[in-house]
Amino acid sequence: MRLSLRRRDRAVAVGSELRGPARVDTRTKSLTRRLRPGDIAVIDHLDLDRVSAEALVQCRPAAVLNAARSTSGRYPNLGPAILSEAGIALIDDLGPGIMSVADGRRLVVDGGTVRDGETVVAEGVRQTAETIEAATIEARSGLSDQLESFAANTMDYLRRERALLLDGVGVPDVRTPIAGRHVLIVVRGYHYKEDLRTLRPYVKEYRPVLIGVDGGADAILEAGWKPHMIVGDMDSVSDKALLCGAEVIVHAYRDGRAPGLERVERLDVPHLVFPATGTSEDVAMLLADDKDAELIVAVGTHATLIEFLDKGRSGMASTFLTRLRVGGKLVDAKGVSRLYQHRVSNVQLALLLVAGLGAVAAALAVTPAGQTTFGLAAASLDDFFSAIRHLVGAW
Repeated sequence: MRLSLRRRDRAVAVGSELRGPARVDTRTKSLTRRLRPGDIAVIDHLDLDRVSAEALVQCRPAAVLNAARSTSGRYPNLGPAILSEAGIALIDDLGPGIMSVADGRRLVVDGGTVRDGETVVAEGVRQTAETIEAATIEARSGLSDQLESFAANTMDYLRRERALLLDGVGVPDVRTPIAGRHVLIVVRGYHYKEDLRTLRPYVKEYRPVLIGVDGGADAILEAGWKPHMIVGDMDSVSDKALLCGAEVIVHAYRDGRAPGLERVERLDVPHLVFPATGTSEDVAMLLADDKDAELIVAVGTHATLIEFLDKGRSGMASTFLTRLRVGGKLVDAKGVSRLYQHRVSNVQLALLLVAGLGAVAAALAVTPAGQTTFGLAAASLDDFFSAIRHLVGAW
C-alpha cells in the first residue's frame, strides 16, 4: 500500500484515500479563516461561488466535503471547476448529516464515501473535471429563469426603495469629508488583490476616501493603507479593521434588524446605522453619491448576472439599480489588473542597459576627464594583452 505524507500538510494520502482533521462550518467564508493546509473542509454551500472557491484554494485543504450540491443547475457557477483545477477533491451532495461531524475529528475520504474510522458518516458524489463540465453545460439552460426572477426582484426593489434611490432619504450624516473627492470602494470580490496593486499609483496621487465593504476593509489594510470608512453587516471584517479608527456604518435591514450591531457595540466602536434593503456594496455606493463624491472607483464589486447569482441573494437586483443611480460617477476598476500588464522582456532590458552605457560613454568621450580616463583604460588593456602574449610566447 502506498503511503505519502506531505511535509507541510496534515492530511495523509493512503492509496486513493485522504485522511485529515475536519473543519466544519455552515458559512464558507467563516471557515476559511481557520482552515489550514491538509484540513478537510466541511461546508453546506449550495452553488459554490467563485470567490468562496478561491478562498478555499488559498487555504490548500486536502478535500472539500459539501453537504449541498455544489452546482444545483440554477446557473453555471464557477466554484467547482476552480477546486478541480487546483487539484482539491470535491465530494458533493453528502446531505445535512455531514455537518454533525465534530470539528477536528479525523475523517477518511475514499471516493465518494466519508468515514469516521470504520463508520460510514455520509456518501456523496466525487466530482471530476468531466462531471463538473457536464453540470455546467446543463446549468446554462437555467439562466433564462434566473433572468426573469432577477427582473421581478429589480422592480420589487424599485417600489420599496424609490425614496432612497431618487432622493437619498435615510442616508446618515457621516463625519468623513467626501464632497468633491474621489472615493475608492473595495469589496473582496474577483481579482481584488491584483486590482488594488495596480491602483497603487492612483491612490498615491489622488488620495481617495477609502471605503471597505465588510472584508474589503481588511483588504485595504493588507494593501498597506487605512480605511476611512467601513460599511457592511460586519460578518466578514476583522476586529483589527473595526478598531483601526475608521468610521463604521452598520448596514441594517428595513425591518430594523442589524446583524452587525451587537458586534460593534461589544467592541465599543462608535457607529452609525444605515437601513436599506439592498446589499452592503449598494449602501457604500449610495452613501458616496449622496455625499457628493466627485468620482466613485469600485474594486471587486458585482456587475454581471452571473456575479449577482454567485452572491446568492435575490436582493442583488438592487445593485443593478444602484449602478444606474450612480452611473455617471462610477468607474468599475474590477479586472483592471488583467487589462494592463507590464510586458518588458529580458532582451529589451538588456538592450536598454547597453544603450544607457553607450550614452554615458559618448558623454565621457567629449570631456577632457573622460578622454584621460579612456586613455588610461586603453593603456591598461594594452599592458594586459602584452603580458598575455609574453606568457604564451614563453610557453
